[in-house]
Amino acid sequence: MKKLRTTFFLCFFSTVLLAQTFDMTLQQPQYSDAIGYGYDVMAAPPKGSQKPFFFSVKVPDGNYHVTVTLGSSKRKAQTVVRAESRRLLLEQTTTDKGKFKTYTFVVNKRSPIIDGNTNVVLKPREKDYLDWDNRLTFEFNGPTPAVKTIDIRPDTTAVTIFLCGNSTVVDQAKEPWASWGQMIPRWFDASIAISNHAESGLSATSFINQRRLDKVVSMMRPGDYVLCEFGHNDQKEHRFGDGAYYNFAHSLKIFIDRIRAAKGIIIFVTPTQRRLFNKDSHRILETHGDYPAAMREVARRECVPIIELHEMTRTFFETLGEEDSKRALVYYAAGTFPGQMKALADNTHFNAFGAYEVAKMVVMGMKQLGLPIVSALRKDWHDFLPTAPDSWQRFTWYPTPVYDTMKPDGN
Repeated sequence: MKKLRTTFFLCFFSTVLLAQTFDMTLQQPQYSDAIGYGYDVMAAPPKGSQKPFFFSVKVPDGNYHVTVTLGSSKRKAQTVVRAESRRLLLEQTTTDKGKFKTYTFVVNKRSPIIDGNTNVVLKPREKDYLDWDNRLTFEFNGPTPAVKTIDIRPDTTAVTIFLCGNSTVVDQAKEPWASWGQMIPRWFDASIAISNHAESGLSATSFINQRRLDKVVSMMRPGDYVLCEFGHNDQKEHRFGDGAYYNFAHSLKIFIDRIRAAKGIIIFVTPTQRRLFNKDSHRILETHGDYPAAMREVARRECVPIIELHEMTRTFFETLGEEDSKRALVYYAAGTFPGQMKALADNTHFNAFGAYEVAKMVVMGMKQLGLPIVSALRKDWHDFLPTAPDSWQRFTWYPTPVYDTMKPDGN
């Protein structure tokens, strides 16, 4: 008789870690901490269901090498794979009846715990996020998803790219919001993990004060990367000492010193533009004050590589134009999503298409800097120019069945 789960132990540096394989053709339980694995977020799908589903496994913090075998012996399947809060790992892949395809990823899992005495200071809304719980969660979406097996084992060799930032970077937990940080895992192979610590509404200073930088440093290993995008919310702080060239620059210097002390590689990312057009020139107006310039100045002084996302998103919006640029942001008529009573018109926060495009810009920024990690881009990567964006009409996104029409902090 087949087992629901196969487990065995791996030994690394005298540490015993558990590897697990799940046969998804067999009945699996609903998740509970006592069992340690099972269907999660929604009720277990009925036998033969072709609807999206979630599957979670209780694991410690760290990186995990994940292998999924997709397909069904009974039907053709079309499957999308995401992890945690909607991190895109695999776009729609098709398997014919009786055919299977295998894919591998490295997925990062974290909790708020830094050490035995301190935790990250989470916002109330974060406490239910899949990103901060005690398990690794996978979302299998698409028109007709089908999964044969899931294999999870600890990974101690992957290079980790840590992301620090605000609502334009965070793994947005619910539709229709999205950010580039949750799209960028799509483009890296199984030698790279993405650990996204960004949160809506944060400035560089509040990120530090909430011990999020402490958490990043506690998880880092020499040679890991840290991408920092700030400036949106920093300009809204109105306290003594605030300002682009004072407190903001000082906070950026703290990031540099802490990350370099841990033998990490820090990269600055200038903030994404807001969609605000000059009615006469039809060009994007600058709304970030001195903050992008201050980040550039700190980067120059401290020899920090910098990705010019500020200018790339300006070009992107202007290329799309005043109307079509709305297609990259959360602009939706009332009733588009469950419980949406009013129209949404947000000129800051991206939808899935916009986040997907911005993630490509960040990757291009890495390539322009000549970072060694670009050697780990997946084989289907194609270089991207914001002057030639993808077609929003041809972009396909299968919504995660979890919605929230409340705007993220920091709008």
